[in-house]
Amino acid sequence: MSEGPASLIGKKYPAKKHAQNVLKLFIKSRNSTDPNPVNFFISGEDLVLYKYSDQSKPFRQDRYFFYLSGCNIPGAHVLYNGKEDKLTLYLPDVDKEDIMWSGLPLSKEEAAKKYDADEIKYAADIEQDLKNLANSGSGSGKGGALTTDLNPCNAQFTAYLSEKDKDFLFALDESRAFKDDYELELMKHAAKITDNCHLAVMSALPIETKETHIHAEFMYHALRQGSKNQSYDPICCSGETCSTLHWVKNDGEITPEKHSILIDAGAEWECYASDVTRCFPVNGDWTKEHLDIYNLVLKMQSEAYKLMKPGANWEDLHLRAHKVLIEGFLELGIFKKEYSVEEIFKAKGSARFFPHGLGHMLGMDTHDTAGYANYSDPDPLLCYLRIRRKLEPNMVVTNEPGCYFSPFLLEETLNNPETSKFIDRQVLDKYWYVGGVRIEDDVLITKDGYEVYTKITKDPEEISKIVKAGLAKGKEGFHIVV
Repeated sequence: MSEGPASLIGKKYPAKKHAQNVLKLFIKSRNSTDPNPVNFFISGEDLVLYKYSDQSKPFRQDRYFFYLSGCNIPGAHVLYNGKEDKLTLYLPDVDKEDIMWSGLPLSKEEAAKKYDADEIKYAADIEQDLKNLANSGSGSGKGGALTTDLNPCNAQFTAYLSEKDKDFLFALDESRAFKDDYELELMKHAAKITDNCHLAVMSALPIETKETHIHAEFMYHALRQGSKNQSYDPICCSGETCSTLHWVKNDGEITPEKHSILIDAGAEWECYASDVTRCFPVNGDWTKEHLDIYNLVLKMQSEAYKLMKPGANWEDLHLRAHKVLIEGFLELGIFKKEYSVEEIFKAKGSARFFPHGLGHMLGMDTHDTAGYANYSDPDPLLCYLRIRRKLEPNMVVTNEPGCYFSPFLLEETLNNPETSKFIDRQVLDKYWYVGGVRIEDDVLITKDGYEVYTKITKDPEEISKIVKAGLAKGKEGFHIVV
Protein backbone atom coordinates (compact mmCIF):
# COMPACT_ATOMS: atom_id res chain seq x y z
CA MET A 1 0.00 0.00 0.00
CA SER A 2 1.27 3.47 -0.89
CA GLU A 3 2.17 5.71 2.04
CA GLY A 4 1.80 8.90 0.08
CA PRO A 5 4.34 11.30 -1.39
CA ALA A 6 7.79 10.98 0.20
CA SER A 7 8.20 14.73 -0.18
CA LEU A 8 5.48 15.31 2.44
CA ILE A 9 6.89 13.09 5.16
CA GLY A 10 7.18 15.12 8.35
CA LYS A 11 5.10 17.99 6.95
CA LYS A 12 1.60 19.12 7.89
CA TYR A 13 -1.22 20.09 5.57
CA PRO A 14 -1.00 23.95 5.62
CA ALA A 15 -4.45 24.64 7.08
CA LYS A 16 -3.40 27.77 8.98
CA LYS A 17 -1.96 29.33 5.83
CA HIS A 18 -5.18 28.50 3.99
CA ALA A 19 -7.21 30.30 6.67
CA GLN A 20 -4.95 33.33 6.39
CA ASN A 21 -5.34 33.34 2.60
CA VAL A 22 -9.12 33.23 2.93
CA LEU A 23 -9.05 36.13 5.41
CA LYS A 24 -6.94 38.27 3.06
CA LEU A 25 -9.24 37.61 0.12
CA PHE A 26 -12.30 38.23 2.29
CA ILE A 27 -11.00 41.64 3.40
CA LYS A 28 -10.09 42.52 -0.18
CA SER A 29 -13.48 41.42 -1.49
CA ARG A 30 -15.38 43.21 1.27
CA ASN A 31 -13.34 46.38 0.75
CA SER A 32 -14.56 47.46 4.18
CA THR A 33 -13.18 49.62 6.96
CA ASP A 34 -15.24 47.67 9.52
CA PRO A 35 -12.94 47.45 12.59
CA ASN A 36 -14.52 44.18 13.74
CA PRO A 37 -12.40 41.12 13.08
CA VAL A 38 -13.76 38.19 11.13
CA ASN A 39 -14.10 34.64 12.38
CA PHE A 40 -14.76 31.52 10.32
CA PHE A 41 -16.39 28.34 11.65
CA ILE A 42 -17.00 25.24 9.56
CA SER A 43 -18.21 21.83 10.61
CA GLY A 44 -16.99 18.71 8.86
CA GLU A 45 -19.33 15.97 7.75
CA ASP A 46 -20.41 13.35 10.25
CA LEU A 47 -21.27 9.69 9.91
CA VAL A 48 -24.90 9.01 9.00
CA LEU A 49 -26.35 5.59 9.70
CA TYR A 50 -28.64 3.76 7.33
CA LYS A 51 -32.00 2.93 8.90
CA TYR A 52 -32.28 -0.49 10.49
CA SER A 53 -28.62 -1.18 9.85
CA ASP A 54 -25.49 -0.86 11.93
CA GLN A 55 -23.76 0.68 8.94
CA SER A 56 -23.04 4.26 7.95
CA LYS A 57 -23.43 5.86 4.55
CA PRO A 58 -20.21 6.41 2.57
CA PHE A 59 -18.30 9.24 4.23
CA ARG A 60 -17.05 12.19 2.18
CA GLN A 61 -15.49 15.06 4.08
CA ASP A 62 -16.75 18.61 3.54
CA ARG A 63 -14.16 20.18 1.26
CA TYR A 64 -14.31 23.65 2.78
CA PHE A 65 -13.77 22.14 6.22
CA PHE A 66 -10.83 20.08 4.97
CA TYR A 67 -9.29 23.16 3.33
CA LEU A 68 -9.21 24.94 6.69
CA SER A 69 -8.22 21.92 8.77
CA GLY A 70 -6.59 19.10 6.77
CA CYS A 71 -8.67 16.78 8.94
CA ASN A 72 -10.63 13.83 7.59
CA ILE A 73 -12.18 12.75 10.92
CA PRO A 74 -16.00 12.55 10.91
CA GLY A 75 -17.71 14.91 13.34
CA ALA A 76 -14.84 17.42 13.64
CA HIS A 77 -15.09 21.24 13.47
CA VAL A 78 -12.72 24.15 12.88
CA LEU A 79 -12.71 27.79 14.06
CA TYR A 80 -10.44 30.54 12.81
CA ASN A 81 -10.25 33.65 14.99
CA GLY A 82 -9.27 36.47 12.65
CA LYS A 83 -8.28 38.94 15.35
CA GLU A 84 -5.94 36.53 17.13
CA ASP A 85 -4.90 34.68 13.96
CA LYS A 86 -5.73 31.48 15.82
CA LEU A 87 -6.90 28.21 14.31
CA THR A 88 -8.69 25.77 16.60
CA LEU A 89 -9.55 22.20 15.60
CA TYR A 90 -12.32 20.49 17.55
CA LEU A 91 -12.26 16.72 17.66
CA PRO A 92 -15.51 14.83 18.26
CA ASP A 93 -16.20 14.12 21.92
CA VAL A 94 -14.95 10.73 23.03
CA ASP A 95 -17.71 8.14 23.13
CA LYS A 96 -16.45 5.44 25.49
CA GLU A 97 -19.14 3.06 24.29
CA ASP A 98 -17.93 3.43 20.69
CA ILE A 99 -14.36 2.48 21.58
CA MET A 100 -15.49 -1.11 21.96
CA TRP A 101 -16.64 -1.13 18.33
CA SER A 102 -14.27 1.25 16.58
CA GLY A 103 -11.14 1.43 18.70
CA LEU A 104 -9.48 4.39 20.39
CA PRO A 105 -9.98 7.77 18.69
CA LEU A 106 -7.15 10.18 17.96
CA SER A 107 -6.08 11.94 21.17
CA LYS A 108 -5.55 15.69 21.42
CA GLU A 109 -1.81 15.12 21.73
CA GLU A 110 -1.71 12.97 18.61
CA ALA A 111 -3.86 15.49 16.73
CA ALA A 112 -1.51 18.34 17.69
CA LYS A 113 1.36 16.46 16.05
CA LYS A 114 -0.64 15.68 12.92
CA TYR A 115 -2.63 18.85 12.19
CA ASP A 116 -1.64 22.45 11.55
CA ALA A 117 -3.76 24.02 14.32
CA ASP A 118 -2.86 26.36 17.18
CA GLU A 119 -5.07 24.51 19.61
CA ILE A 120 -6.85 21.15 19.72
CA LYS A 121 -10.08 20.89 21.70
CA TYR A 122 -13.12 18.64 21.89
CA ALA A 123 -16.54 19.47 20.47
CA ALA A 124 -17.91 20.02 23.98
CA ASP A 125 -16.00 23.34 24.04
CA ILE A 126 -17.46 24.77 20.82
CA GLU A 127 -20.61 26.42 22.09
CA GLN A 128 -18.88 28.34 24.86
CA ASP A 129 -16.08 29.46 22.52
CA LEU A 130 -18.58 30.74 19.95
CA LYS A 131 -20.65 32.38 22.69
CA ASN A 132 -17.58 34.19 23.97
CA LEU A 133 -16.84 35.51 20.48
CA ALA A 134 -20.41 36.71 20.04
CA ASN A 135 -20.51 38.39 23.47
CA SER A 136 -17.21 40.17 22.83
CA GLY A 137 -18.70 41.87 19.78
CA SER A 138 -16.16 40.10 17.63
CA GLY A 139 -17.06 38.81 14.25
CA SER A 140 -19.30 39.56 11.30
CA GLY A 141 -22.97 38.79 10.76
CA LYS A 142 -25.58 37.90 13.35
CA GLY A 143 -23.27 35.73 15.45
CA GLY A 144 -19.64 35.36 16.25
CA ALA A 145 -18.55 33.60 13.08
CA LEU A 146 -19.25 33.15 9.39
CA THR A 147 -19.99 29.71 8.01
CA THR A 148 -20.76 28.28 4.59
CA ASP A 149 -24.27 27.03 5.42
CA LEU A 150 -26.44 25.93 8.31
CA ASN A 151 -26.86 22.17 8.27
CA PRO A 152 -27.31 19.16 10.57
CA CYS A 153 -23.59 19.12 11.36
CA ASN A 154 -23.64 22.60 12.92
CA ALA A 155 -27.32 22.84 13.89
CA GLN A 156 -26.63 23.22 17.62
CA PHE A 157 -24.46 26.29 17.01
CA THR A 158 -26.67 28.24 14.60
CA ALA A 159 -27.33 31.04 17.12
CA TYR A 160 -23.67 32.03 16.76
CA LEU A 161 -23.26 31.56 13.01
CA SER A 162 -24.01 33.62 9.93
CA GLU A 163 -24.32 31.62 6.71
CA LYS A 164 -23.77 32.17 3.00
CA ASP A 165 -21.91 35.46 3.17
CA LYS A 166 -21.06 36.03 -0.49
CA ASP A 167 -17.65 37.54 0.26
CA PHE A 168 -16.71 34.64 2.51
CA LEU A 169 -17.77 32.08 -0.09
CA PHE A 170 -15.89 33.99 -2.79
CA ALA A 171 -12.77 34.08 -0.61
CA LEU A 172 -12.97 30.35 0.06
CA ASP A 173 -13.48 29.49 -3.60
CA GLU A 174 -10.83 31.83 -4.93
CA SER A 175 -8.28 30.70 -2.36
CA ARG A 176 -8.87 27.06 -3.30
CA ALA A 177 -8.24 27.89 -6.98
CA PHE A 178 -4.53 28.42 -6.35
CA LYS A 179 -2.72 25.35 -5.08
CA ASP A 180 0.29 25.52 -2.77
CA ASP A 181 3.21 23.10 -2.93
CA TYR A 182 1.65 20.69 -0.44
CA GLU A 183 -1.59 20.47 -2.40
CA LEU A 184 0.29 19.99 -5.65
CA GLU A 185 2.20 17.04 -4.19
CA LEU A 186 -1.12 15.42 -3.23
CA MET A 187 -2.45 15.97 -6.74
CA LYS A 188 0.70 14.59 -8.36
CA HIS A 189 0.35 11.48 -6.23
CA ALA A 190 -3.31 11.05 -7.15
CA ALA A 191 -2.35 11.40 -10.83
CA LYS A 192 0.42 8.80 -10.46
CA ILE A 193 -2.00 6.28 -8.95
CA THR A 194 -4.50 7.00 -11.72
CA ASP A 195 -1.86 6.49 -14.42
CA ASN A 196 -1.13 3.03 -13.03
CA CYS A 197 -4.84 2.19 -12.94
CA HIS A 198 -5.38 3.21 -16.56
CA LEU A 199 -2.36 1.17 -17.65
CA ALA A 200 -3.79 -1.83 -15.79
CA VAL A 201 -7.14 -1.44 -17.56
CA MET A 202 -5.49 -1.26 -20.99
CA SER A 203 -3.40 -4.33 -20.16
CA ALA A 204 -6.19 -6.55 -18.86
CA LEU A 205 -8.55 -6.95 -21.81
CA PRO A 206 -8.52 -10.76 -21.60
CA ILE A 207 -10.60 -10.52 -18.41
CA GLU A 208 -12.61 -7.45 -19.38
CA THR A 209 -15.65 -8.77 -21.19
CA LYS A 210 -18.04 -6.28 -19.60
CA GLU A 211 -17.84 -2.57 -18.86
CA THR A 212 -18.22 -3.51 -15.18
CA HIS A 213 -14.91 -5.39 -15.41
CA ILE A 214 -13.15 -2.17 -16.49
CA HIS A 215 -14.69 -0.41 -13.50
CA ALA A 216 -13.57 -3.19 -11.16
CA GLU A 217 -10.04 -3.35 -12.60
CA PHE A 218 -9.52 0.37 -12.11
CA MET A 219 -10.82 0.40 -8.54
CA TYR A 220 -8.85 -2.73 -7.61
CA HIS A 221 -5.55 -1.15 -8.62
CA ALA A 222 -6.45 2.16 -6.95
CA LEU A 223 -7.17 0.39 -3.69
CA ARG A 224 -3.96 -1.63 -3.97
CA GLN A 225 -2.11 1.70 -4.09
CA GLY A 226 -3.89 3.06 -1.01
CA SER A 227 -6.58 5.13 -2.71
CA LYS A 228 -9.84 4.01 -1.10
CA ASN A 229 -11.99 6.64 -2.81
CA GLN A 230 -12.58 7.67 -6.39
CA SER A 231 -12.85 11.32 -7.36
CA TYR A 232 -16.15 10.47 -9.10
CA ASP A 233 -18.00 7.41 -10.33
CA PRO A 234 -15.85 5.83 -13.07
CA ILE A 235 -17.22 6.18 -16.61
CA CYS A 236 -16.57 2.92 -18.47
CA CYS A 237 -17.93 2.81 -22.01
CA SER A 238 -17.71 0.61 -25.08
CA GLY A 239 -18.91 1.19 -28.63
CA GLU A 240 -21.87 3.52 -28.92
CA THR A 241 -22.09 4.12 -25.15
CA CYS A 242 -18.90 6.16 -25.58
CA SER A 243 -21.18 8.90 -26.93
CA THR A 244 -22.78 9.40 -23.49
CA LEU A 245 -20.68 11.92 -21.60
CA HIS A 246 -21.31 10.58 -18.09
CA TRP A 247 -22.12 6.94 -18.75
CA VAL A 248 -21.87 5.43 -15.25
CA LYS A 249 -24.15 2.41 -15.73
CA ASN A 250 -21.06 0.49 -16.84
CA ASP A 251 -23.23 -2.53 -17.58
CA GLY A 252 -22.65 -3.20 -21.27
CA GLU A 253 -21.01 -6.21 -22.87
CA ILE A 254 -17.62 -5.65 -24.51
CA THR A 255 -17.68 -7.40 -27.88
CA PRO A 256 -15.29 -7.22 -30.86
CA GLU A 257 -18.03 -5.53 -32.89
CA LYS A 258 -17.96 -2.52 -30.57
CA HIS A 259 -14.33 -1.72 -31.48
CA SER A 260 -13.86 1.22 -29.07
CA ILE A 261 -13.47 1.66 -25.31
CA LEU A 262 -13.46 4.89 -23.29
CA ILE A 263 -12.64 5.06 -19.59
CA ASP A 264 -12.90 8.32 -17.62
CA ALA A 265 -11.76 7.64 -14.05
CA GLY A 266 -9.60 9.22 -11.38
CA ALA A 267 -8.33 8.12 -8.00
CA GLU A 268 -8.43 10.42 -5.00
CA TRP A 269 -5.66 11.02 -2.48
CA GLU A 270 -6.26 12.78 0.84
CA CYS A 271 -9.38 14.49 -0.56
CA TYR A 272 -7.58 15.68 -3.73
CA ALA A 273 -8.79 14.56 -7.13
CA SER A 274 -7.37 13.32 -10.37
CA ASP A 275 -9.45 13.13 -13.55
CA VAL A 276 -8.19 11.24 -16.60
CA THR A 277 -9.76 9.87 -19.77
CA ARG A 278 -8.20 7.41 -22.18
CA CYS A 279 -9.54 5.50 -25.20
CA PHE A 280 -8.32 2.32 -26.84
CA PRO A 281 -9.42 -0.31 -29.35
CA VAL A 282 -11.08 -3.49 -28.11
CA ASN A 283 -8.68 -5.87 -29.86
CA GLY A 284 -5.65 -3.58 -30.03
CA ASP A 285 -6.19 -2.73 -33.71
CA TRP A 286 -7.60 0.70 -34.44
CA THR A 287 -10.28 0.82 -37.11
CA LYS A 288 -9.85 3.60 -39.64
CA GLU A 289 -12.77 5.65 -38.31
CA HIS A 290 -11.83 5.21 -34.66
CA LEU A 291 -8.24 6.26 -35.34
CA ASP A 292 -9.44 9.19 -37.49
CA ILE A 293 -11.39 10.60 -34.56
CA TYR A 294 -8.78 9.70 -31.96
CA ASN A 295 -6.05 11.57 -33.85
CA LEU A 296 -8.38 14.51 -34.37
CA VAL A 297 -9.12 14.78 -30.63
CA LEU A 298 -5.42 14.41 -29.88
CA LYS A 299 -4.77 17.35 -32.20
CA MET A 300 -7.50 19.38 -30.50
CA GLN A 301 -5.75 18.79 -27.19
CA SER A 302 -2.27 19.58 -28.51
CA GLU A 303 -3.47 22.82 -30.12
CA ALA A 304 -5.04 23.85 -26.81
CA TYR A 305 -1.70 23.20 -25.10
CA LYS A 306 0.00 25.60 -27.51
CA LEU A 307 -2.15 28.42 -26.09
CA MET A 308 -1.97 27.34 -22.44
CA LYS A 309 -0.08 29.82 -20.27
CA PRO A 310 -0.72 32.50 -17.64
CA GLY A 311 -2.90 35.29 -19.00
CA ALA A 312 -4.53 33.09 -21.63
CA ASN A 313 -8.31 33.27 -21.75
CA TRP A 314 -9.74 29.77 -21.38
CA GLU A 315 -12.49 30.58 -23.87
CA ASP A 316 -9.85 31.11 -26.56
CA LEU A 317 -8.42 27.62 -25.97
CA HIS A 318 -11.88 26.09 -26.07
CA LEU A 319 -12.88 27.84 -29.29
CA ARG A 320 -9.56 26.94 -30.91
CA ALA A 321 -10.36 23.28 -30.18
CA HIS A 322 -13.71 23.72 -31.96
CA LYS A 323 -11.98 25.11 -35.03
CA VAL A 324 -9.53 22.21 -35.07
CA LEU A 325 -12.50 19.82 -35.00
CA ILE A 326 -14.09 21.64 -37.94
CA GLU A 327 -10.81 21.52 -39.88
CA GLY A 328 -10.56 17.81 -39.19
CA PHE A 329 -14.14 17.12 -40.25
CA LEU A 330 -13.53 18.97 -43.51
CA GLU A 331 -10.47 16.78 -44.18
CA LEU A 332 -12.42 13.61 -43.37
CA GLY A 333 -15.39 14.68 -45.47
CA ILE A 334 -17.87 14.70 -42.57
CA PHE A 335 -18.27 18.40 -43.29
CA LYS A 336 -18.61 19.26 -46.96
CA LYS A 337 -15.53 20.89 -48.43
CA GLU A 338 -17.58 23.56 -50.21
CA TYR A 339 -17.92 25.33 -46.85
CA SER A 340 -15.17 27.17 -44.97
CA VAL A 341 -14.06 26.73 -41.37
CA GLU A 342 -15.34 30.20 -40.52
CA GLU A 343 -18.77 29.56 -42.06
CA ILE A 344 -19.26 26.39 -40.06
CA PHE A 345 -17.84 27.93 -36.89
CA LYS A 346 -20.12 30.95 -37.15
CA ALA A 347 -23.15 28.68 -37.59
CA LYS A 348 -22.12 26.67 -34.48
CA GLY A 349 -21.96 23.55 -36.65
CA SER A 350 -19.54 21.78 -34.28
CA ALA A 351 -21.50 22.42 -31.07
CA ARG A 352 -23.15 19.00 -30.80
CA PHE A 353 -20.09 17.05 -31.91
CA PHE A 354 -18.11 18.64 -29.05
CA PRO A 355 -20.89 19.52 -26.60
CA HIS A 356 -18.94 20.02 -23.36
CA GLY A 357 -16.24 22.44 -22.31
CA LEU A 358 -12.55 21.93 -22.98
CA GLY A 359 -11.94 21.35 -19.28
CA HIS A 360 -12.50 22.52 -15.74
CA MET A 361 -10.77 23.50 -12.53
CA LEU A 362 -9.43 20.56 -10.53
CA GLY A 363 -8.65 20.27 -6.83
CA MET A 364 -10.51 18.77 -3.91
CA ASP A 365 -13.56 18.56 -6.14
CA THR A 366 -13.48 17.13 -9.64
CA HIS A 367 -15.17 20.25 -10.97
CA ASP A 368 -13.41 22.50 -8.52
CA THR A 369 -14.22 26.01 -7.38
CA ALA A 370 -13.69 29.40 -9.02
CA GLY A 371 -14.16 28.46 -12.66
CA TYR A 372 -17.14 30.86 -12.82
CA ALA A 373 -19.11 29.02 -15.47
CA ASN A 374 -22.08 30.72 -17.10
CA TYR A 375 -24.62 28.01 -17.87
CA SER A 376 -27.17 30.60 -18.98
CA ASP A 377 -24.96 31.72 -21.86
CA PRO A 378 -27.09 31.40 -25.04
CA ASP A 379 -24.03 30.50 -27.13
CA PRO A 380 -24.10 26.68 -27.62
CA LEU A 381 -20.31 26.67 -27.95
CA LEU A 382 -19.86 28.25 -24.51
CA CYS A 383 -22.85 27.39 -22.32
CA TYR A 384 -21.24 24.24 -20.85
CA LEU A 385 -17.76 25.73 -20.48
CA ARG A 386 -16.78 25.38 -16.81
CA ILE A 387 -13.93 27.92 -16.87
CA ARG A 388 -14.70 31.50 -17.89
CA ARG A 389 -11.58 33.32 -16.73
CA LYS A 390 -7.92 33.84 -17.57
CA LEU A 391 -5.37 31.29 -16.47
CA GLU A 392 -2.97 32.08 -13.62
CA PRO A 393 0.00 30.24 -12.10
CA ASN A 394 -0.80 27.48 -9.61
CA MET A 395 -4.22 26.74 -11.03
CA VAL A 396 -4.80 23.08 -11.89
CA VAL A 397 -7.13 22.40 -14.81
CA THR A 398 -8.09 19.54 -17.09
CA ASN A 399 -7.51 19.60 -20.83
CA GLU A 400 -10.20 17.31 -22.22
CA PRO A 401 -11.46 17.83 -25.76
CA GLY A 402 -13.89 15.28 -27.16
CA CYS A 403 -15.78 14.30 -30.29
CA TYR A 404 -19.03 12.35 -30.16
CA PHE A 405 -21.49 10.71 -32.51
CA SER A 406 -24.69 10.63 -30.50
CA PRO A 407 -28.02 10.30 -32.32
CA PHE A 408 -29.66 12.13 -29.42
CA LEU A 409 -27.22 15.03 -29.43
CA LEU A 410 -27.12 15.35 -33.21
CA GLU A 411 -30.86 15.11 -33.85
CA GLU A 412 -31.31 18.88 -33.72
CA THR A 413 -28.19 19.50 -35.81
CA LEU A 414 -29.28 17.05 -38.50
CA ASN A 415 -32.84 18.39 -38.62
CA ASN A 416 -31.85 22.04 -38.79
CA PRO A 417 -31.22 23.17 -42.39
CA GLU A 418 -28.79 25.83 -41.16
CA THR A 419 -26.44 23.19 -39.77
CA SER A 420 -27.36 20.00 -41.65
CA LYS A 421 -26.25 21.55 -44.92
CA PHE A 422 -22.65 21.28 -43.77
CA ILE A 423 -22.82 17.52 -43.17
CA ASP A 424 -22.29 14.71 -45.64
CA ARG A 425 -24.65 12.05 -44.23
CA GLN A 426 -23.05 9.19 -46.11
CA VAL A 427 -19.66 9.94 -44.60
CA LEU A 428 -21.14 10.60 -41.14
CA ASP A 429 -22.85 7.22 -41.18
CA LYS A 430 -19.45 5.51 -41.20
CA TYR A 431 -18.59 6.99 -37.77
CA TRP A 432 -21.65 6.25 -35.62
CA TYR A 433 -20.19 3.00 -34.25
CA VAL A 434 -17.21 4.85 -32.76
CA GLY A 435 -19.54 6.45 -30.22
CA GLY A 436 -17.08 9.03 -29.01
CA VAL A 437 -13.49 9.86 -28.11
CA ARG A 438 -12.29 11.98 -25.21
CA ILE A 439 -8.70 12.50 -24.08
CA GLU A 440 -8.15 14.14 -20.71
CA ASP A 441 -5.11 15.20 -18.69
CA ASP A 442 -4.55 17.04 -15.41
CA VAL A 443 -2.46 20.15 -15.90
CA LEU A 444 -0.73 22.66 -13.62
CA ILE A 445 -0.44 26.21 -14.92
CA THR A 446 3.13 27.37 -14.21
CA LYS A 447 4.69 30.82 -14.36
CA ASP A 448 5.95 30.10 -17.88
CA GLY A 449 3.39 27.67 -19.28
CA TYR A 450 2.10 24.38 -17.99
CA GLU A 451 3.07 20.97 -16.58
CA VAL A 452 1.08 17.83 -17.35
CA TYR A 453 0.66 15.63 -14.28
CA THR A 454 -0.86 12.61 -16.01
CA LYS A 455 1.72 10.50 -17.82
CA ILE A 456 -0.19 7.47 -19.11
CA THR A 457 0.44 7.32 -22.83
CA LYS A 458 -1.88 8.89 -25.42
CA ASP A 459 0.15 7.71 -28.42
CA PRO A 460 -2.13 5.41 -30.45
CA GLU A 461 0.70 3.07 -31.47
CA GLU A 462 1.87 2.67 -27.88
CA ILE A 463 -1.71 2.08 -26.73
CA SER A 464 -2.12 -0.60 -29.38
CA LYS A 465 1.06 -2.36 -28.18
CA ILE A 466 -0.12 -2.29 -24.54
CA VAL A 467 -3.52 -3.75 -25.43
CA LYS A 468 -2.02 -6.45 -27.66
CA ALA A 469 0.57 -7.38 -25.04
CA GLY A 470 -2.25 -7.96 -22.58
CA LEU A 471 -4.18 -10.04 -25.06
CA ALA A 472 -1.08 -12.10 -25.83
CA LYS A 473 -0.85 -13.17 -22.18
CA GLY A 474 -4.24 -14.77 -22.52
CA LYS A 475 -6.79 -15.33 -19.82
CA GLU A 476 -4.51 -17.82 -18.11
CA GLY A 477 -2.23 -14.89 -17.29
CA PHE A 478 -4.79 -13.38 -14.94
CA HIS A 479 -6.39 -14.55 -11.76
CA ILE A 480 -9.89 -13.46 -10.82
CA VAL A 481 -11.43 -14.03 -7.42
CA VAL A 482 -15.21 -14.36 -7.77
